[in-house]
Amino acid sequence: MGMAFQREIGRLKLIKVGDLARRTGKTVRAIHLYEELGLLSPPVRSKGGFRMFSGDGVKRIEWIQKLQDMGFSLTEIKAFLRVWEESATAPEAMATVREIFSDKLHETRETITRLSHLADELAESLSYLERCRSCSPSQGQNECCACENHGADREVPLLVDGIAKHTTP
Repeated sequence: MGMAFQREIGRLKLIKVGDLARRTGKTVRAIHLYEELGLLSPPVRSKGGFRMFSGDGVKRIEWIQKLQDMGFSLTEIKAFLRVWEESATAPEAMATVREIFSDKLHETRETITRLSHLADELAESLSYLERCRSCSPSQGQNECCACENHGADREVPLLVDGIAKHTTP
């Protein structure tokens, strides 16, 4: 290593992989996996062979976690980085990132809509099930969804009805 590189490394606050794991809430094994996949590279190794990371390692792991939170797998993140690195120009690279993020935003909004509908169905089912507390202990489960506690005009929510209509062969 050249002297200029050594001086630059000397100015960086380097931390061991275990400290990086504690700061990011990841396991050491996860950090090693990120390295194996090419998602994270340590800047240097200590004389004792320890992996030493700069503060950029923390940011990179936070970035990886954010992409995982958005639904990207580690393999997809690796492909994302490969496309970025293979872009010939900055405008080309940014156009690719915009396209990927635009697709993910569309997918995320669809997921939010789907989950919102599921939350409504769960709330409706729970409201329906609250009335089941008034059944007598002697009533059998074959009477569920057919008793007068719910009212004849009230439709049984699918999440409840699916259980009640289940028959054992």
